[in-house]
Amino acid sequence: MDNLQVDTLSFPERREFLTTYDSLASRCGDTFSEDDRRRLRRLVSRAMHSDSAPRDEHGLPTALLTLRAADLFADKVDPDRNILTAIALQPAVDSGSISIQEVREQWGPDVAGLITGLTTVERFSSINASVDQDNFRGLMLSLADDIRVIIIMIVRNLVLMRAINNHPDEEWVRNVAFEANCLYAQLAHRLGLYKIKGELEDLSLKYTNREIYTQIARKLNETKRSRDAYIQRFITPVKEKLEAAGLKFDIKGRTKSISSIWNKMRKQKVDLDRIYDLFAIRVIIDTPREKEKSDCWLAYSILTDMYTPNPARMRDWISIPKGNGYESLHATVMGPESKWVEVQFRTRRMDLVAEKGLAAHWRYKGVKSDSTDQWMNNIRDILETADSGPMQLMKDMRMDIYTREVFVFTPKGDLFRLPAGGTVLDFAFLIHSEVGSKCTGAIVNGAHRRINYRLQSGDTVEILTSPTQKPHQEWLSIVVSSKSRNKIKQKLHEERQHLADAGKEILERRAKNRKIDIDEAVMMKLIKKSGYKYATEFYADMGTGKIDAGKWLNTYLEAVAPEREESDRASAEEFRLRTPDEESPRDVLVIGEKAINGLSYKFAKCCNPVYGDKVFGFISSDGVVKIHRHDCPNAPNIRERYPYRLIRVDWSGKQGTQLAATLRVVGTDDIGIVANITSIISRETGVNLRNISVDSAHGLFQGFLTVGVSDQSRLPALIRKLRTVRGVKEVERE
Repeated sequence: MDNLQVDTLSFPERREFLTTYDSLASRCGDTFSEDDRRRLRRLVSRAMHSDSAPRDEHGLPTALLTLRAADLFADKVDPDRNILTAIALQPAVDSGSISIQEVREQWGPDVAGLITGLTTVERFSSINASVDQDNFRGLMLSLADDIRVIIIMIVRNLVLMRAINNHPDEEWVRNVAFEANCLYAQLAHRLGLYKIKGELEDLSLKYTNREIYTQIARKLNETKRSRDAYIQRFITPVKEKLEAAGLKFDIKGRTKSISSIWNKMRKQKVDLDRIYDLFAIRVIIDTPREKEKSDCWLAYSILTDMYTPNPARMRDWISIPKGNGYESLHATVMGPESKWVEVQFRTRRMDLVAEKGLAAHWRYKGVKSDSTDQWMNNIRDILETADSGPMQLMKDMRMDIYTREVFVFTPKGDLFRLPAGGTVLDFAFLIHSEVGSKCTGAIVNGAHRRINYRLQSGDTVEILTSPTQKPHQEWLSIVVSSKSRNKIKQKLHEERQHLADAGKEILERRAKNRKIDIDEAVMMKLIKKSGYKYATEFYADMGTGKIDAGKWLNTYLEAVAPEREESDRASAEEFRLRTPDEESPRDVLVIGEKAINGLSYKFAKCCNPVYGDKVFGFISSDGVVKIHRHDCPNAPNIRERYPYRLIRVDWSGKQGTQLAATLRVVGTDDIGIVANITSIISRETGVNLRNISVDSAHGLFQGFLTVGVSDQSRLPALIRKLRTVRGVKEVERE
């Protein structure tokens, strides 16, 4: 010990460092060889005298916190050689005193892997992890790679929580307390580290609501003597009965944690004086493995013969242990003075698992627990499928932790766990996400049940599926587990995206047929103006047929026409309806009161006027006169916004070459109907078919015919003839 240099610490810290080091050495026993101890002392001393700061950014002594973490891990969890070495060496790796390659060579790949995992986690484990979604997810996924890293981080968080009492940075302390309560306490509960979980929650309450914490702690101290006396009065007769039955055991009472009492006060809306079950009695039985269940039930029956039990508060975690390996038999009975008392029965082995969680479970079995893999997979499912923020992720984890469980069987006898209230649909998604997505119901205990049927412990369940089944939005209100909910959300999102892709394809095809080039900026404005927050939702509705693509394109054209008229910009949408030789600027129109010559004009593409239509002129910014029909869809807007740019236009009395007009035809999608339409146009004198586009859906077709006519008077006759074609339902000029 004399070789361990600690002069970078203050005197009280140096004294604590040496005391903690001795404590750790005694806990480890033969875990470390003498060579291990010597190398560790040398590396720790070297790290402490390196150029790295002896304190972190918050002024806490790094070396002392590291030693506290190692000692706490050895005490509360397990004096594991590789884990304790990783805890001790990580600061040395961080400071550059030793490389990760040297660790791998000297201490083995497992120690190096643990240090690498801890380093990865620390990249995310800033205080912002609790408020930044990406950091939070990165932190959790990193933790979930090796469950030992989770335990180390939990222990280190408890060391940090113990060290920050009365720290001057109050906001930082509150943030640390929030993360400890919402993340690390819940992980500790999952792993069966109940003592650590309770202390984390107590300290979190202390730092976030010190007044409440102090009030409860003071009252507990004031009533400690009477409470201890009551426990003794309760225990004495129970002890006598158990000894008379030949059982070997230890029996003791414990007061519940301050945070647990505070939660109960808030839930029941009462003062501390009205909380009766402030403590619990624990009976730890010494018995061989083969007699564990029978002896626990024997003790339970003795107790319930002495005191009246509350059946609703009975918990049997012996027949089917919790997912974290916890085994115990809980009873709540009416004790002296009409006070409810909780009594827990467990064996020495069960108590070891209850005190040290899954770590003790592995050590007892000698292998990694299957329930750990199940837990790890569940955490990954929650994190990898969640599309919500970190607060919802924490809520989902907390719900999964604290809900009671239901145990059901497959027809082959495989056992599955579900949260209380779990439905057939929850069970289907627990088996596999594809099974859940195709689930139509189940056969439960030989009877057909719907997907919303709530399962009970002991049920035998056979899932029924259909290849045509798909998840629905209402499924989210049926399931209770976060895994099922996230899987359904994921499937709904995929289905919605598929519909959106189909809707966008429909719109693009219609636009192409009508030679319209979509401006995405204008399209997004129209989508938002229509009340859609996301374009995906708009296109999905178009994919389902809720929005008609043809009508929407008309709306789009109306929106962009005024801008095009004002700026006179040519686009792909303005396809050429006339060839250059069709322009006759001086023999078709008379522009202005005195037949002004020399003015250039163009026929507007939004209404395509032809000879004989009532028209007016609009002087564009470049001096070109745009000719519109009086009934043009854009005419009201033009007259309102630009009355000073309007000019009178009349036909000269001379018919020019053919101008284009567009007809919209709707009818039954029968064989030959398009041929009949084109045949009529081809036989019509003075009319030429220039372009045709046809789109069909649900047994109907919609066509846009561009015809060249030299006189407006020819259009009504053509329209009447087209309406006589069998199957044609509607013909109108666009």
